[in-house]
Amino acid sequence: MSTASTTRGPSPRHMSTGRGRRPRHVWAKLLMLALVCYFLVPVWWLIVASTKNAEGLFSGTGALWFNGFHLFDNLRDLFTINNGEYLRWLGNSLLYALAGGIGATIISVLGGYGFAKYRFRGRNVVFALVLGSVMVPLTALVIPTFVMMSNAGLTDTVWAVILPSLLSPFGVYLMRVYTAASVPDDLLDAAHIDGAGELRTFFQVALPLMRPAVVTVLLLSVVSTWNNYFLPLTMLSDAKLYPLTVGIGLWSQLASANNGGGQSLWSLIIIGSLVSVIPLIITFLTLQKYWQGGLTVGSLK
Repeated sequence: MSTASTTRGPSPRHMSTGRGRRPRHVWAKLLMLALVCYFLVPVWWLIVASTKNAEGLFSGTGALWFNGFHLFDNLRDLFTINNGEYLRWLGNSLLYALAGGIGATIISVLGGYGFAKYRFRGRNVVFALVLGSVMVPLTALVIPTFVMMSNAGLTDTVWAVILPSLLSPFGVYLMRVYTAASVPDDLLDAAHIDGAGELRTFFQVALPLMRPAVVTVLLLSVVSTWNNYFLPLTMLSDAKLYPLTVGIGLWSQLASANNGGGQSLWSLIIIGSLVSVIPLIITFLTLQKYWQGGLTVGSLK
């Protein structure tokens, strides 16, 4: 007795599922495209506006397209205004970002490693306080910090900006999580058995394994210090010590106060804002692979 084999096609349920998924994929792509445009349009406007002079900037036509090309003229005016005032602010921002970022990274690495690999009395309580400080807004700490710096005689100095930037509770938390996940205790015990001391074990065994998280904390700390506005605004009164954020804010106040007479200053504000983000873009592109790796491995804990 022979039976004929039948070939079954795709079931209606599978076909309907495939047709049902396609519209959802289309809507998801449209949503992603809308979000990309939402974030890129302001960047595109900043680039286009940086190539215009004051007349083209306030002409009211072609806001999102080029109207003359005065980029190099704007850059020349930006770097020469008030005897290179912008360059001085740029140097201050680099100083604050590097000193604060590197210092915060060192403290976070040492603190996170200590919380992860050492057992001491009150460890959980102290770490709970560190986590609790993450919840406190930075703006709420500016006035108490100003009082402390004023009593120490450090206001209107670079230390009034650098010293508060050295504290990064989130960096300590991230380093503890990453260290606990990526630095095995057995490896440290083996180094101790071979005769390595605590410092040698840390620098030659643990620190190389912690490199992705170290770079991640460094990147986050540098960006946070670079974009800090309220702290230097409160601590500094000498314009020569201003970072870019406060300096550009000062220019915007002067341009608003001058009404129509501040049109040329608005051109410098726009080109100055564009130049101020270039170091951050370079930093992100340079450290991107370490930053992604650090976040991925640290999240496995």
